Amino acid sequence: MLRVDINSPIDPKTGTILDDTRIRKCAPTIEELCEMGAKVVVLAHQSRPGKDDFTSLEMHARLLDKYVEANVTFVDDVLGPSAREAIKELGRGEVLVLDNVRLYSEEQINAPPKVHAKSFLVRKLSPLCDYFVNDAFGAAHRSHASIVGFTSVLPSAMGRLMEKEMEALSKIERGERPRTFVVGGAKIDTKLRLVEHLLLSGKADRVLVGGLVGLLLLKAKGVKLGEKTEKTLKKFAQYEAQAKRIVEIGKGRLYLPSDIAYDDEGKRAEALIEELPVDGPILDIGINTMALFSKFIEGSATVVANGPMGVFERWEFSTGTNEILMAMARCDGYTVIGGGELGTAASFLGLEGEVDHISTGGGAMLAYLSGDKLPAIEALRESAKLFG
Repeated sequence: MLRVDINSPIDPKTGTILDDTRIRKCAPTIEELCEMGAKVVVLAHQSRPGKDDFTSLEMHARLLDKYVEANVTFVDDVLGPSAREAIKELGRGEVLVLDNVRLYSEEQINAPPKVHAKSFLVRKLSPLCDYFVNDAFGAAHRSHASIVGFTSVLPSAMGRLMEKEMEALSKIERGERPRTFVVGGAKIDTKLRLVEHLLLSGKADRVLVGGLVGLLLLKAKGVKLGEKTEKTLKKFAQYEAQAKRIVEIGKGRLYLPSDIAYDDEGKRAEALIEELPVDGPILDIGINTMALFSKFIEGSATVVANGPMGVFERWEFSTGTNEILMAMARCDGYTVIGGGELGTAASFLGLEGEVDHISTGGGAMLAYLSGDKLPAIEALRESAKLFG
């Protein structure tokens, strides 16, 4: 039983997969298992119930078939008779992709491994398998049945992608200094928690912040941003005290934008922080901030970036994000991009070979760097104690 993370962006108009990076990245583990003569049963998810991109894994299986030499088949069932019969009929060196595991209602419940070991998913499928391999780093921060449930009942191991991701995290933790972390994006709760942990733990020599989280920290410093931007930030009022605390503890190590770019009637315009507020919404960092952040990045021995500097989906406001990524490509130190939107932007710029590691799991990486233990890894450790 191989758990992978092939959760992919779906075009809302055509229903097709826009980026198959995660599908490509899990192929080496599958190839290696097939070469060993294993019968490989793939368990994975796509989005979650209620979202527009919640769909079957049939097209994921077709794409996977392009990237592995083994025969890949799909069954539109997760744990019912059709799935179990297809597993029994599987030949050595063949691959079977089960349907979206989140079609199974109990999958998204967070619970310990021993609780999930009693779930229908594990009780129905584990008797048909000899081993469990977890290669789903992108879901490693979830304590779901398909992530941790099999580890209590089957000898378990991590796959090659998970191994590579954990090696990258280890290199970050023991990385040479100066260590620079670049934090952006719009996930205020998780990003603030990351910034605070990096500053309090001493893991970071510099934390460079852009995106919506950077704007919230500027507001915490008393900067008047403008009506439209502050209206957006109102929904994050519960984080104001934390933001002020971060600004206080970050003196000398926390760097916020010194200038910004905003939407001026559909066009990009820039302003220094001293020139704020502005009428239009702030959507990127400015040119002076790009230059300073790039200088810090290029002079660092370890650089980790998680989240874009602005609304990079609009080309006129992608400059800040692109400049940060190109500075990472020029850096001689160890460089890591935390997947997600930033990984997509790096791929678009053709920088995949210029950066040391692009993670397939932004959320899992974020959790780990914030000081959390990853349930998937903890479950594998416990399984090793049980089965050796």
